[in-house]
Amino acid sequence: MDTSLVMDIAVESLRVTVLVAAPILAAALMSGLLVGILQAATSIQEMTLSFIPKLVVMVLAIVLFGEWQIAVLADYFQTIFERVRTITF
Repeated sequence: MDTSLVMDIAVESLRVTVLVAAPILAAALMSGLLVGILQAATSIQEMTLSFIPKLVVMVLAIVLFGEWQIAVLADYFQTIFERVRTITF
C-alpha cells in the first residue's frame, strides 16, 4: 500500500464529506442569518427563536438533497470497495 494511495483516499473522503454536508450547513447558515437579522431589526432577543426555523430548514434540505447525498456516498463507497479489492500488499 503506497503513501500516495492513502493520501488520495484521504483527500477524496474529505471532498465527499464537504460535498455531502454543504447543502444542509448552507441552509442552516442562511436561516440563522435571516432569523438573526430579523431579531436585530425587531429587538427580539429570544434565544430559542432561531432553533425551530433552523430545524425546519435543515429537514427541508435533507428532503430536497437527501437522495443526491445518498447517491454521492454510495458512489464513493463503491469506489473505495473497488480500491480495497485491487490493493496488493
